[in-house]
Amino acid sequence: MKHILSSIFSLCFGLSCFLIQAQEITPPVISRERSKIIAPVPEAPKAKTTPPVEKTDSIPPKINRYGLRVGVDLFKLSRSFYEKDYKSLEIVSDYRITKKHYVAVEIGNENKTVEDTQLNFTTKGTYIRIGFDYNFYENWLDMENKIYVGMRYGLSSFSQRLNTYKIYNAHPYFDATPDVVSGQNFSGLSAQWVEVVVGMNAKVINNVYVGFSFRLNNLVSNKKPENFDNLYIPGFNRTYNGNFGVGFNYTLSYLIPLYKKKEIIEKIVEKKKPDLKKKTNKEGAL
Repeated sequence: MKHILSSIFSLCFGLSCFLIQAQEITPPVISRERSKIIAPVPEAPKAKTTPPVEKTDSIPPKINRYGLRVGVDLFKLSRSFYEKDYKSLEIVSDYRITKKHYVAVEIGNENKTVEDTQLNFTTKGTYIRIGFDYNFYENWLDMENKIYVGMRYGLSSFSQRLNTYKIYNAHPYFDATPDVVSGQNFSGLSAQWVEVVVGMNAKVINNVYVGFSFRLNNLVSNKKPENFDNLYIPGFNRTYNGNFGVGFNYTLSYLIPLYKKKEIIEKIVEKKKPDLKKKTNKEGAL
């Protein structure tokens, strides 16, 4: 009898332990709306962040040509054909030293006869102008045009001949004043001046350019003859308005390329942002 009671007691004790352990396990969630068991949702893995990628724009380097441009002033040359009292030839040149800066030299010769109300005289001589130009035009691709401002320092050596003159008559209505033939020569004359230049040069065909410029002159020194004045200075033009003068030229020139330089172009860098996926929770139904 004792053995039977101990067996029943052991069976009851084991059954109670099993029921207590089963109550500790969470039962599955049952949806009221749907009679389905919803399984626990696992977390989506975190997206890995990649460092920004640098992307360079592949722009080919720009090549600038450097050389000597030589030409002629067509304005003075054309006047020599249609104006009988004027002969002139001017050679213009510039040399590119940097992307924007040019050294300019102009050499010429003039022979001009001036007919005035009181006198007739002839001036002839040579001149040279040396200076620089600054090109503030931004060229595209392989263009080599110039829109520039510059300065020149001019020197002229010349002579003058007084052909005829008239004696001043306070009463010209009663008696005409005859011309007096002189023929007196004045040599060894010189003048120096500075110029402010504004102009442009444009390429018409390969290595051939046309251009024009306007000039404002101011005399620095002027060696005058005795009993006469320098009314016209080769390279400076007329001096009737004191020490100031103006000038104009129209040029045709040819570029002699000597060497080339590659222009450093700033690279365009783009930072690519990492493509992060949004975290989403997926619900799976069992």
